[in-house]
Amino acid sequence: MARFTSTPDTFFVEEMPAYLPAGEGPHTFVWIEKRCLTTLEAVSRLARALGVQARDMGYAGMKDRNATTRQWLSLPDVEPSVALVVEIDGLSVLEARRHHNKLRVGHLRGNRFEVVLSELVPGEGDGLRAQLIHLAGRGLPNHYGRQRFGSGGDNLQVGIEILRGKRREPDARRRKLLLSAVQSAVFNQALDLRAASGGLTRVRLGDVLQKTATGGSFVCEDPARDQARVDAGELVPTAPLPGSRILEPAPGTPARVLEDQALADIGLAPAELAQVGRDLPGARRPVVTSVTLGDPPFREESDGPGTARLSFSLPAGSYATVLLEALGVAIG
Repeated sequence: MARFTSTPDTFFVEEMPAYLPAGEGPHTFVWIEKRCLTTLEAVSRLARALGVQARDMGYAGMKDRNATTRQWLSLPDVEPSVALVVEIDGLSVLEARRHHNKLRVGHLRGNRFEVVLSELVPGEGDGLRAQLIHLAGRGLPNHYGRQRFGSGGDNLQVGIEILRGKRREPDARRRKLLLSAVQSAVFNQALDLRAASGGLTRVRLGDVLQKTATGGSFVCEDPARDQARVDAGELVPTAPLPGSRILEPAPGTPARVLEDQALADIGLAPAELAQVGRDLPGARRPVVTSVTLGDPPFREESDGPGTARLSFSLPAGSYATVLLEALGVAIG
């Protein structure tokens, strides 16, 4: 059975930025490659090496630790020539250019992945290739990956304790990360409930639907009509990342009952996440996400029997490990 173990030699991630640095401005964008470091560890080490405050740096998204990853970071008014020659264990600055604004979370289109699998049995490769192509056609269930909840899986419980005032987290970035783990758990549970009660993309009265072309959202009042548009790819159902400001199904509708059940299953009351305020505004997230295949998307490697390489891209916020689990690949 195919297996994936994440290491810098088996997992490669490259950020697809929303825009490239303009070449002028008060900020410096650096294109880095890191190995065996989290994004926050890379930020901290680069800040120390260049004599800046980590809080003044920016990044578009978190990248895995046990991998070789490339992404943009922004620095406050550091000469590009200085950034290019910095020496840090596990981190290289590949490019440095000026830009007008600080890099913010979410300023990316997605990520390209290359994943090396091992322990394939004879004939298994053809099935994996076919499944990957099938996922690219129908869309991938948009669960949050297990890394969202910490290496020990305890981010959810810590986030709930912060939410209820039982624990303090002075670091603003970490506090937001832990609270977002609570949102992510509710979202994943909502997806599981949808899958168990008619299917992820079955439209229910009250569902908040997103237009795939524009991202605009509205509440479903006619499931039969909107189901046809979902099936045609014009719309996609969403599930909640609950917070202080979020478009919700009307009370009493099947969609609202399901989403309230997801909160209850995590052990939360509907008002708890809403009370956090601007630190946790809330959002909606599509229940499925697109998969773009690489060229080639799958090839068996020549450096050893039972080894293969997958190549694909996912939109920002979607997880390669979720795709591997959907393919039936053993992880770890």
